[in-house]
Amino acid sequence: MFTFTFALCLLADPSLPQVWPAFLGADATAAEPGSLPLRWTPTEHIAWVQPLPGHGQSSPVVYGDRVFVTSVEGPKKDTYHTICLDAQTGEQLWKRSLANSAPVDNSYYVSRAAPTPVVDSQRVVVFFESGDCVAYDHEGQLLWQRLLGSDEGLSPEFGIGSSPCQTESMFFVLLDYEGPARLLGISKQTGETVWKVDRQPRRSWSSPAIVRVDGQPHLVVSSAGTIDGYDPADGSVLWSFDDIGGNTGTTPIDSGDGRFLVGASPGRNGENAGSAAGSNCLMQISREGDGWEITKKWVAEGVSPSWASPILHQGVAYWINRAGVVTALDASTGEEVYTKRLEESSWATPVGVGERVYFFGKDGVVTVLAAGRDYQVLAENESWTDQTLPDEPALGEESSEQRRRAAAMFSKPTLYGFAIANRTIYLRVGNALLAARQ
Repeated sequence: MFTFTFALCLLADPSLPQVWPAFLGADATAAEPGSLPLRWTPTEHIAWVQPLPGHGQSSPVVYGDRVFVTSVEGPKKDTYHTICLDAQTGEQLWKRSLANSAPVDNSYYVSRAAPTPVVDSQRVVVFFESGDCVAYDHEGQLLWQRLLGSDEGLSPEFGIGSSPCQTESMFFVLLDYEGPARLLGISKQTGETVWKVDRQPRRSWSSPAIVRVDGQPHLVVSSAGTIDGYDPADGSVLWSFDDIGGNTGTTPIDSGDGRFLVGASPGRNGENAGSAAGSNCLMQISREGDGWEITKKWVAEGVSPSWASPILHQGVAYWINRAGVVTALDASTGEEVYTKRLEESSWATPVGVGERVYFFGKDGVVTVLAAGRDYQVLAENESWTDQTLPDEPALGEESSEQRRRAAAMFSKPTLYGFAIANRTIYLRVGNALLAARQ
């Protein structure tokens, strides 16, 4: 058996369902060695392409033979969709839609169905950036629905990009923006808020994550100037760290032994350049008496991620920046192993699988590097051509030069995210899902 970079539940019984249950694969199951495709083209080893209504920036989640994905449609982001597909064939099994409780202009410059759902054996829970939150069972029957937007007074300028994470009984929603910022712990069974913690207002798109330390789960939030650890049972603060900055877009990923990496960026206009310079780093959570201590073990000099979070795999830490430059560092010391430029930048976070590391280029080229200290390109896979994806309707004309640049960037097919299960890599484009399989 091999393990992914993330904290995983290994398959002791191959009859158990394959799962990729949340953003960045937290608690995903493993697979047999060599079961994933190394090389593919738009016409070979793409098992199916399934068009999706509207547009979505969320990643798919998988439970057994079902893939769940979300999107939004309409000139005012009028309708949110939750779609369930057959994991083997891509056939749509069901689609459930709900009216957006807080419609706004559908623009390239705001989030569009950005948060990724969470799924378990009983339900799929979907949180949309308007605050609309809904749970369905695996057959598409409505279990509960909430209007978190009106409950919490949401009004972020660019929408919410944060995805929820989960434990067995609860899921957690981070609302960090210019207005009243909060972290919510919500029952997956009822949709009721179990606890709520107020936070300092800030502008951030990062997602919370579960990091396990000595068997205890810590709910970790790395967001715009602090890293905070909470007890997921009641929301109490376990520890906090504020010698950090520019951490507005990436997510901490459990790297084992209480470790996680932080990604920090100077920002679009360099507003976080000073604080971000020393904030790309490895963090360590440790037991300290009856409490907890968090320390910065080393700093990655000269790196600057875009939306892709840094990962740690087989003793090497990887960052990729907006120009497609990959920096590999020794996970123990932070010393540079190599720096190389790939064909494309990645918005999706890379993933380590056995002896491979997959980098998901935003324009569709998936580069596979050999894991470890030697730089070796194993494959460069083109995932689509203009002929294999449905056309997307253009959105309204943008009024400023900055927004016109955003339209030029976001109007092309973009690989936003992925899921791995059932010997398949599921690739999410705005209006389609593709399945790459050997």
